Amino acid sequence: MMNKKIKVADWGLLSYKEAWERQEDYFSQIIDCKRENRKLEHPFPTENHLFFVTHPPVFTIGKSGKIEHLLLNEKELVSKGISFFKTNRGGDITFHGPGQIVGYPLLDLDNFFTDIHRYLRCLEEVIIKTLADYDIDGARSDGETGVWLDLGTPLARKICAMGVRASRWVTMHGFALNVNTDLSYFDYIVPCGIQGKGVTSLSQELNRKIDEQAVKEKIVEHFHAVFETEPLS
Repeated sequence: MMNKKIKVADWGLLSYKEAWERQEDYFSQIIDCKRENRKLEHPFPTENHLFFVTHPPVFTIGKSGKIEHLLLNEKELVSKGISFFKTNRGGDITFHGPGQIVGYPLLDLDNFFTDIHRYLRCLEEVIIKTLADYDIDGARSDGETGVWLDLGTPLARKICAMGVRASRWVTMHGFALNVNTDLSYFDYIVPCGIQGKGVTSLSQELNRKIDEQAVKEKIVEHFHAVFETEPLS
């Protein structure tokens, strides 16, 4: 039974460790449900979630990331109040912090399509459509997951990073859109392991503070449209 309904929740300000643990709990529950369903004549629908969260300053690095892309040592991290985690998502190193909208979709892709490449392109499309609502032209870069501005120019800069994990077609981790983010934190890393390209935010592009709740509402609207999901009432 395919379930296209999705439950959206906002965890507010939450440590990266606690958010990761919460994700793992939901992730395991969905996978356990799928395992049990194989024994049932009439299986239960699996759940789909989209969680928003804001993290205190933290650097996270993916499975394929290089530790040398972190430009601070442990003592410097402590002095600047920045946490650091090695994660089980894809991708290299990135920053999460206040002013950034982090989205964690925990989807059973058996409810949609079983194609991780397509899933990532759909996540990018959600962000591209959201940026278009602010008259910003976001774009994809071949071989570099995420959303960029002014690709192909010396001013190319990333506005949204992405990194996911999937098992049995269940997803976790997700995207981080810079809205009112303090971009100086990115000076302490090689963002996403990519040399020679900058980082930006909605507020920097528009030269004003942005209503983050309004951005979340636009993301949800486009998420429903791109993934053809329905709100869970």
